[in-house]
Amino acid sequence: MAQNTYDVLIIGEGVSGLTAAHALAQNGLRVATLEAQLFGGLVINVNELDPGPEARTVSGAEFASELMQANADLGVASIQEAVTALEIDGGLKQVVTGAATYQARHIVLASGARLKKLGVPGEADFEGRGVSQCADCDGPMYQNEDAVVVGGGDSALQEALVLARFCRKVHIVHRGRQFRARAHFIDQVAANGRISAVWNAAVEAIAGNKMVEQVHIKHADGRAEEIPCAGIFAYVGLTPNSEFLPLKMRRDNAGFVVTRETLETELPRVWAVGALRSGCGGLLSDAIAEARRAAQAISARLT
Repeated sequence: MAQNTYDVLIIGEGVSGLTAAHALAQNGLRVATLEAQLFGGLVINVNELDPGPEARTVSGAEFASELMQANADLGVASIQEAVTALEIDGGLKQVVTGAATYQARHIVLASGARLKKLGVPGEADFEGRGVSQCADCDGPMYQNEDAVVVGGGDSALQEALVLARFCRKVHIVHRGRQFRARAHFIDQVAANGRISAVWNAAVEAIAGNKMVEQVHIKHADGRAEEIPCAGIFAYVGLTPNSEFLPLKMRRDNAGFVVTRETLETELPRVWAVGALRSGCGGLLSDAIAEARRAAQAISARLT
């Protein structure tokens, strides 16, 4: 087999991509993963995964590092290049980067997703100066300060709980009347005296001088309010990392890749797993399960 030719190429070194690579390599297939950023995906900055894999207490960085090492031990090639295009017609699929072209019999799309931005005035201006999306990374910087978290799902509540270890007060601004998160996160937030909810409201702007000083919100009844704070953390959903995909790749209205029940897309021998895939459950266990299912199906065809 030629140097740049593999049985399976996996685009993305998040948990789903690394898990799929490991399962495929265990079945004796020649596998490579491609990643433009740091391996680990969305979990890399999480100090404690909840729930953890196999009920373990482990950080995202530690878990991702374990997967990377296990893959290296099995001979999985890790290619640190950004994918710019796919050429999927013909017998061998081609993955194009800025440095080379790689070929494979099957491709697994596991490029994941990134946190959405609010898209409000001041957000880009104060990036790194009070605007953050990583409480585990930046929480200690807000010791005895007030912070705002935007969102109502698991991630928003988890990050609010992290910030509450450091902050004097954490305001969760949510468009709805109740949180969408799992019950144990809701219960923990309700029991934490440093956290309060601002219901039926949306952030309209972020303001300050050199650093964030306040967040402007608008309530559903039209009232405007300013919340003094030193930091704002938004967790309002995900945007798929799909810019490199061909236009004929079927996606849902939000841009996530549509697959069959088997996890194969409508394009033969091109699969999608994890956060990139439309309908993925969103939990770490969902990403791992999908990766293993796709690897099993691919292995059945190639071995």
